[in-house]
Amino acid sequence: MSAPRRAAAPGGGAAVVIALLPILVLTGCQAPTPAPADPTAATSPSAGSTMKTSSFSTLDAAGVENIRATRTARLDMGSGRLEKDAVRVTRDSFGPEINTRDSGRISLSILAPNGEITAETDRIRFNTTDTRTDFSEVTYFLTASSAEEYFELIRDGVQRYGISAESAEEWISSTQADPAARSDFSITPGTDTGLTVNYDLRYDGSKDTQVIIVHILPAA
Repeated sequence: MSAPRRAAAPGGGAAVVIALLPILVLTGCQAPTPAPADPTAATSPSAGSTMKTSSFSTLDAAGVENIRATRTARLDMGSGRLEKDAVRVTRDSFGPEINTRDSGRISLSILAPNGEITAETDRIRFNTTDTRTDFSEVTYFLTASSAEEYFELIRDGVQRYGISAESAEEWISSTQADPAARSDFSITPGTDTGLTVNYDLRYDGSKDTQVIIVHILPAA
C-alpha cells in the first residue's frame, strides 16, 4: 500500500526554505550606500589641498624664476618683517639677488603694516645673516635718465613714505645749483608705512643714469 501523498509535504517545505536562502544571503551582504561627497572637500585648504592660495612671491629657485619670467614681485612685510620660511628659504640662507638689467624692470610691491611700497626696478637684494629667521633689509634700485626725473623720484618718496622733505629739498637745491656735481647722500628715512624707508642717493652729474638705492628695513 502506497504512502499518503501529504507525506511528501515536509520535503516540499524544505525546498521552499532552500530556495529562499539565496535571497536572504544576498540581502544580508548588500553594501551600504555611500554618503554623498562633500563638494567643498577638494578645494578646502583644511582638506589637504595643494593649490597655491597666496599671491605673494617666494624666493626659492622656482620663485625667483617666476619673478624673472613675469617681471613681478610681491613681498609680504605686513607683520613688519619678511620671514625666511614665508618665502621658502632655509634659515641659514642669505637670500637671492635678482638682477634683470638686461631684460627689463620688475614691478615690485611690498605689503607694509600701513599701506604698500611700490617701484619699478631692475635689481632687488636681500640682506640677512645665517642665524636670523627674517631678512634684515630688502634693497632695490631706482634709476633716472635726467636730473629732473631724479628729483621727482625723491619727492615721490617724500610724499608716499614720509621721507624728510626738508632733507630732500636741501639736497635738491644744492644739486640744482651745481648739476655736474657728484654726491652720495642718505636722506633722513621715512616710517609712515610702518617700515623704515631710506633713500640713499648716488648722484653723478657726468653720467647719463642716476641711481637711488632704496633700503627697506623691518619695523623697529
